Amino acid sequence: MARDRAPVSTPAFWDELYASSQDGWELGEPAPALVARLDAGLSLPRGARVAVPGAGRGHDARVLARRGYEVVGFDFAEAAVKEARRLAADEGVPVMFEQRDVFTLAADYGGAFDAAWEYTCFCAIDPDRRLEYTQVLHDILRPGGLLLGCFYPLREGTDGPPFPVSRDGIHVALAPRFDILEEAPPAASPARRAGLEWLVLARRRAS
Repeated sequence: MARDRAPVSTPAFWDELYASSQDGWELGEPAPALVARLDAGLSLPRGARVAVPGAGRGHDARVLARRGYEVVGFDFAEAAVKEARRLAADEGVPVMFEQRDVFTLAADYGGAFDAAWEYTCFCAIDPDRRLEYTQVLHDILRPGGLLLGCFYPLREGTDGPPFPVSRDGIHVALAPRFDILEEAPPAASPARRAGLEWLVLARRRAS
């Protein structure tokens, strides 16, 4: 039986993981899948606005900003946001970070972004809220906006976080609001996540 999932919906749960160095999702660098996809081309004009929900320490947000995008990273944990801001300032990277419950974003950012990058937020939230989460992604993107997501971990089971994902489950979550344009294993993955990631490029429907 799966353990109680309620704590993952509170910032205190995540702040405690950071405080106790139980941040096993931390790569210490931008996601290889994102870097490889950016190198291959993302069909976004320079200056496009990109949202990064569950941004953590901001490694992905900073690499997106370095590529010329206007980036806003969001995270539940105060500790993560403080560290993300410090790293961005130290490196002189123009990126904004905001401490937020991602499920509240549509109220302030409706249609505000040209694209969103999803990595390890989908697997961190309560799986029962995944349709709610993809609704949020839909709502903060402009019509036709792009969602690039690297979904992890592809495995069986129910325990987490990270809560397991499946290709069928990804399709179920995206189908009501997005059209999938591309999907495949990413061109690069961290060694410990090889074979457990699935890269999806999808377009937000107009309605």
